[in-house]
Amino acid sequence: MINNKIILLEISEETWYHSKKGEVEKMAVRIIIDRKVKKGKESDFAKILRELRSKAIPSKGYISGETLRAQDDPHNYIVITTWQSVEDWKAWEKNPARKKIQAKIEKLMARPTKAKIYLYA
Repeated sequence: MINNKIILLEISEETWYHSKKGEVEKMAVRIIIDRKVKKGKESDFAKILRELRSKAIPSKGYISGETLRAQDDPHNYIVITTWQSVEDWKAWEKNPARKKIQAKIEKLMARPTKAKIYLYA
């Protein structure tokens, strides 16, 4: 901490910060996943999404996840998931079990799933 401010350092795809103790530590990252479900497929989607979440929870680096549904478009879902690092997320993204479940999800989508990594500013 310098002048009572936390200093952010961006190194490759990870964000690091100086903690109050003066140590450099990794910051968690958030992934925002945008999905548009085909009409009539909401129930199937919810079931498969629960399956996906149950596999993610024990994965290295997983912190939390939540699913939100748009008020003005009930077929549009956003998943916000938090991971300890970009590397943890990318490892999960490449996980064969995840890929298999994601393929099932894609069959229910009105458009391809979009995922974006966000770092704390």
